[in-house]
Amino acid sequence: MRPDGEAGMAAPGADGGARGTEIKVTTYQAGHVPGVSYRGGMAHSPRDDESAQAPAPAPAMAAPAGGTSVMPSDAYGPADTDGIGGPPATPPPTRRRREGAEPPARPKKRRSGAGRFFRWLLIILLVIAVALAALVWYVWGRIEKVDAIPEDHGSAVSDGRVFLLVGSDSREDLSRDEQSELGTGSTEGQRTDTIMLLSVPGGGARNALISIPRDSVVDIPGHGENRINAAFAFGGAPLLVETIEAATGVAIDDYVQIGFGGFAGIVDALGGVEMCLDEAVQDEQAHIDLPAGCQVLNGPDALGYARARHFDPTSDIGRVQRQRELISAIADKALSPGTLVNPIELTRTALAGGDALVLDEDTGPMDMFAFARGIGSVSSGSGDTITVPLGEIGNTVTWDSELAPELWAALQQGDEIPPAVLEAQP
Repeated sequence: MRPDGEAGMAAPGADGGARGTEIKVTTYQAGHVPGVSYRGGMAHSPRDDESAQAPAPAPAMAAPAGGTSVMPSDAYGPADTDGIGGPPATPPPTRRRREGAEPPARPKKRRSGAGRFFRWLLIILLVIAVALAALVWYVWGRIEKVDAIPEDHGSAVSDGRVFLLVGSDSREDLSRDEQSELGTGSTEGQRTDTIMLLSVPGGGARNALISIPRDSVVDIPGHGENRINAAFAFGGAPLLVETIEAATGVAIDDYVQIGFGGFAGIVDALGGVEMCLDEAVQDEQAHIDLPAGCQVLNGPDALGYARARHFDPTSDIGRVQRQRELISAIADKALSPGTLVNPIELTRTALAGGDALVLDEDTGPMDMFAFARGIGSVSSGSGDTITVPLGEIGNTVTWDSELAPELWAALQQGDEIPPAVLEAQP
């Protein structure tokens, strides 16, 4: 290199000899070579005060036409390179978010299949619960209410809950065509074809469904001795409740009544109920002619089966046994999964029940739930079905003077039905 900063070199020709005067020149400007200090155009070692200052990077030099350009080997300094002579590996600049700008949205995590399943299951269960609540509210508004249960039970007591179930023979709500179809006739007034007590003890004893024959002779307050079903004709539900409490000493908590048309309607809403008959049943007054064996009874046939007694030599005694069998079959069908989980069947049955039932004004939905569970336990064999122990049997019947008081005492105290009462059943 010459002191003026120029360096030259002769290029060989094609024949290996010199090309003559053809020279490639690379020019360095004083003060522009990295790491070299110039003073007065001459290179020299930098002073101590200059060594502390980093030299300015040399600007890129354009190569002469037809020549080559030699770049400084240490343009970025030995400590500022990435090890291979390239530009320093510095991280990309971080963007600063403007004030008030929303932070970037984070990617949403995908829900697992189990999470989606339980979410939809919860939604479905919520919809079902709302629908059931709406159905109960609507049906409850259709049920007729009466003031049947007295505020003061006097000396009558009971442990747990005791329901009075009554089947009325009133034809007032039936049209002429319905009376003809059901075979009820057009008798005026109202009596009770069915009288049952459902005992649900509070101490865990077995439930019991107890039939009271309608021809039982008892003292009716204000009317003297008469058949017990006459109490309903004289004073409706309140007088019937008062009569039973006075005759048994058992306090009644809830009242459930169903009429002829409502009973048949519930059976039809359930699609019929299956009954197995040991022998054929033919009763012109009940308008039924049923063969022996298992069969599905529709509404009119089920009602006739519950009312029939003239073909049976035991008359009312046999009838109350068939009524308990039929009530158990209806409970089994109404509480079966096929009805409870089927929205159409459940709605149809609930609406039929709403049109058929008459309840005490203080009986609530939870009371009816307890009633349905009690009937269901009896029908499944977890409870007892009996008739009041009887004494004299004829056109009218009386209660056994020893066993009947034992039965009523068991209901009063919430005890199991006494074995002597169970053994005396016909």
